[in-house]
Amino acid sequence: MSTNHLGVKIRKIRSERGMTLKTLADRTGFSISFLSQLERGKSSATLESLKKISLAFGVNPSYFFEEEETESDQSLIIDQRMDAHHIYYKDLGTMVANRDFAPLFVVLKPGQTEGNLITHKGQEFLYVIEGTLTVRLEDELHELGPTESFMLDSTRPHYWYNYTDSDVKLLCVSSEVKD
Repeated sequence: MSTNHLGVKIRKIRSERGMTLKTLADRTGFSISFLSQLERGKSSATLESLKKISLAFGVNPSYFFEEEETESDQSLIIDQRMDAHHIYYKDLGTMVANRDFAPLFVVLKPGQTEGNLITHKGQEFLYVIEGTLTVRLEDELHELGPTESFMLDSTRPHYWYNYTDSDVKLLCVSSEVKD
């Protein structure tokens, strides 16, 4: 796996859709320079930027971590780590095409405390498996421990954080973006 796997996937889907860097910049609010650096592996993505890019493409963020299945590899997904931002994703619903919702297993490493509120179409259901997750929904902070859950309307500004010194493992089920 190349260290620029994320950038390669972003460039590939952008090219497949006939989208210029300027168009992607207009849709995400990011500079052309940042997006170009991201595609070339010279910059890394945050959860926030990855979400905005996925929304611009109409795909789930887990798309960027999917691997093509080979005959020698029976797993559909290989977990990927965004080293600079301490986030792991694993898409748990790859066996269904044209799905209405996306179940993701997410691990937020200690110190995942940066990121601006985001909005997108749909809803999110969060279920904490391990650790303490802080969910910001507009001006409200909600702390969730193991076996606690939270559901939100994703059109309201929100973000997740890990202010602890332990991993936070959670299940996130979000509705898919349909065109």
